[in-house]
Parts: sequence; C-alpha cells; structure tokens
Amino acid sequence: MKVAVKAARVTAPSPSAAAPRCVLITGATGAIGGALAHAYATSTTHLVLHGRNRQSLDELAIACREKGAHVSLSTASLTDETELNAWLDMLCTEHVPDIVIANAGINTHPGENTLEPWDEVQALLDINLKVPIAMAQRLVPAMQARGSGQLVFISSLAGWHGLPTTPSYSASKAGIKAYGEGLRGLLEPHGIGVTVVMPGYVTSPMCNAMPGPKPWEWSPERAANAIQRGITANRARISFPFPLNFGTWWLAVLPAGISQWLVKRLGFNHTEGA
Repeated sequence: MKVAVKAARVTAPSPSAAAPRCVLITGATGAIGGALAHAYATSTTHLVLHGRNRQSLDELAIACREKGAHVSLSTASLTDETELNAWLDMLCTEHVPDIVIANAGINTHPGENTLEPWDEVQALLDINLKVPIAMAQRLVPAMQARGSGQLVFISSLAGWHGLPTTPSYSASKAGIKAYGEGLRGLLEPHGIGVTVVMPGYVTSPMCNAMPGPKPWEWSPERAANAIQRGITANRARISFPFPLNFGTWWLAVLPAGISQWLVKRLGFNHTEGA
C-alpha cells in the first residue's frame, strides 16, 4: 500500500505513557554523550547508554535515574560485528529505539614519523565511520517496519576541510557527514529522520589533546542543549558555533590553495612539539 508523505519534515516520535521514548546513546561516558544523557533523562524516557568505562557508566546511570529516567547500560564491543548485532537485535525485541545518537568517537594525531600511527588510524575509522554505518544497517529495517525513528550521526566542523593536525579524524567526519546527508533523503519516505551534528570545539579530554587553537569553545552542556533542540526539530544539520562554522564552511568552498594558506595562517597546521 502506498503511503503519501504530506510534508518533507519528519518529527521525532513523541513519548507516551504506555511506551516511554527510547533514546540510545553510544559514547555516553564522553563529554557530549554524558551531557546528552542528562538532557534526555526524564520520567518519559528509557535511556540506553553505551560506554567503555563501566564505573563512569554506572555513575551516569545513577544521576539519570535520579531524574526519573529508566536506564539500561551496555559495554558491548562496537567493533565486534557479532557482538554489536546481537546487542542491537536484543534491544529491538524489547523496544526499537526512537532516537539513536551514534556519538562514540576517537581521535589521533601525527607523531614523530609525520603520519598518524596506522593502528590508530584503523581504530579511528572503525569507531568514527564504520560503526555508525553498521548500526544504521541493523536498526533501519526495524525502524522502517515501525514507520518512525531518528538517526543522529556526530560529524565535526573538521568535516568541512581536512586539518593537518587531524587528517584521519577529518576524513572520518567528512565521511559520516556525507553518509548521513545521503541517508536522510533515502529514509525520509519511510518516516525516519536523519540528523548530522557538526560541533566545533567542545570541552573534553579529546578536545584538550588536540594541538592548535580552539576558538569559540563550548561547554558539553551547551552543546548538548543545541543538539537536543536540533534533533527535536529533525534538522538535517546541526552545526556550531556560528563563527567557526561559517569560517570552516568557507574553507570547503574557497580554492584549495587559499584554504590551505588560511589553515596555516590561523595556526591549524601541525607543528613540532604539538
């Protein structure tokens, strides 16, 4: 039976008393992930929080339960396809997630031998790019059968133009940005929204470890609030802060030679001792 789509905009499912909204967050023990967990922790929400640090995950769960949320935890290996699929299948038998925020991510930087260590690059691409795609592969059929859902992919302003300080990270974020943009149009007729988040610098250990300047740095709480508002509105892209987003967007559209000169001029190129 053909279903007419009345509007281009797809809204995230509304919670109900009978079935609390299920929000899945990977990388929940990170700065943005933790702040998002707190933002979504309400009595009408079932939070499914994933992280590698069980102690931090338990502490986060306690705080979210104090706000009235029902919380489930997981430390399943995201890069083990069998384990990942088994975990997601188990979730779907209980309640297909309404909102999935694929937030888990890592970074690496050029070292003494100029290029980033290959083993670190492989691990980065697995977590930042392959895992979110693998999650979509497993969850979209269940969302499609239900006729609703929201996928949220965490990219970065570094996805606009590759930075010499983090070339592999930039590549992974550009890749997930393109994937999310393509998936949005593909899934819209099925009632599934897709949002790509492109943060700038957000205070966190990962951010602190990055060499170079960090203009317009936001707190995790401010970032989480902006992301939650954008998800609720089913925005195609959530990018912040505006000045840095505007500047990095120009790096993507200017002639490459000018963009490379600007990156170096502004201090975002890799330097010794960084």
